Amino acid sequence: MIKDMTTYLSENTSQYLTYIWQHISLSFETLLIALVIALPLGYLAYEKAWVKQLATALTQGLRVIPSLGILFILIPFIGVGRLPALIALVILGMPPILLNTIVGFSSVSGTLIETGLGLGMTKRQLLFRVQFPLALPYILNGIKLALVEIIASATLATYIGAGGLGTLIFTGLGLYRYDLLLIGGGTVALLSLISMIAFDLSIKGVEHYEK
Repeated sequence: MIKDMTTYLSENTSQYLTYIWQHISLSFETLLIALVIALPLGYLAYEKAWVKQLATALTQGLRVIPSLGILFILIPFIGVGRLPALIALVILGMPPILLNTIVGFSSVSGTLIETGLGLGMTKRQLLFRVQFPLALPYILNGIKLALVEIIASATLATYIGAGGLGTLIFTGLGLYRYDLLLIGGGTVALLSLISMIAFDLSIKGVEHYEK
């Protein structure tokens, strides 16, 4: 098995790196889009109760939809390729960011907010100097959860021609090539682990700075 894995990697290094790049670029592009949508929506949900109720119901609804189901639903409307994969992964990545953003802003002490207003801070200054920094550990945790889920689910993008490490995994399944399964699955697991460690260190750094 180890010999087969070593042989594949030595003979197909360029192709393997291409799969990794496709997987990483798809995952981070998805995360960026999810952030652009979920962060402002999370703050708006914190500010307005009806938006919070709507956002909570929306995230709960999105969580019960399997990623493969989303992909198949999108195919008749926008075909196959990178775009439907992006849309499906954004839908999967938004809930943890949205919920943790709401929790983060809600955790900020009302006393601190009142103190800031008493010192003459504008709402914008209060947001960027007080609320956002204190909510940041929660937001980073939400981003971490979203990214790990996106990296894992991006393997399914292979089904619709978006490439990535899922190509190795599903090729291995089809050909009973356990070396390809281990290389593809192991690389996805490693990317997830690196992401988790990086965000955990970032969260600890932010929390230490705030103290």
